[in-house]
Amino acid sequence: MANFILIIRAFLFYLGMFIITPLFALLVILMFPLNNITRSRMASYWAHCSLAWLKLTCNLSFTVRGRENIPDHPSIILCKHQSAWETIALQVIFPPQIWVLKRELLFIPFMGWAWIAMSAIPINRAGGREALKQLVKHGKDRLARGLWVVIFPEGTRVAPGVRGKYHIGGAWLASHTQSTVVPVAHNAGLFWRKNAFIKQAGTITVSIGKPIKTAGLKADEVNKRVEEWIESEMLLLPQHV
Repeated sequence: MANFILIIRAFLFYLGMFIITPLFALLVILMFPLNNITRSRMASYWAHCSLAWLKLTCNLSFTVRGRENIPDHPSIILCKHQSAWETIALQVIFPPQIWVLKRELLFIPFMGWAWIAMSAIPINRAGGREALKQLVKHGKDRLARGLWVVIFPEGTRVAPGVRGKYHIGGAWLASHTQSTVVPVAHNAGLFWRKNAFIKQAGTITVSIGKPIKTAGLKADEVNKRVEEWIESEMLLLPQHV
């Protein structure tokens, strides 16, 4: 009976998302002539609605530690990647932003088109050093426009308790633009697992680390500091639903 209720709750959640996502995506696309900040804020309204609907249908909410660590200027967010939840929540927690994502995602109907309109940064994972050059070029441009840049250094979602390989891209962008890095840890994977339909009720914990100044640091050192902080912080977060 308990599982049946969870299935119904998840179904209602996805039904609502199926309705509101194309509407907000269309609004973002229609706002293309406006500036990036305005378009990003429209996307954040979608995120606010999504999280409110998630709490109502699945009784899943979140709490944030370390809000005082959020800088007052555009920075680079390097975040643990466990589920789809953080791709929504970061838009609520942080100022107007864009994401670095694999280019294949731009072909997703509505969402992909909205990401294009928001000036997301697509990358070719097999592009090697050329991909890093493009990342720096476009990342520098977005930061100059007043946007924060979100990167998941592990590149793909990992299960709770798993430590993925931290790729150099985010740290490379930070060191080559001398941008501030904000590391983020969370335990969303306990409640919203990769490819899982059911969402567990509870409270996700997000922890924001102290900003890392990258001036004078090489990319490897930035990446090392980010990984050490995130993985150490993950051990301090609740480990069970």
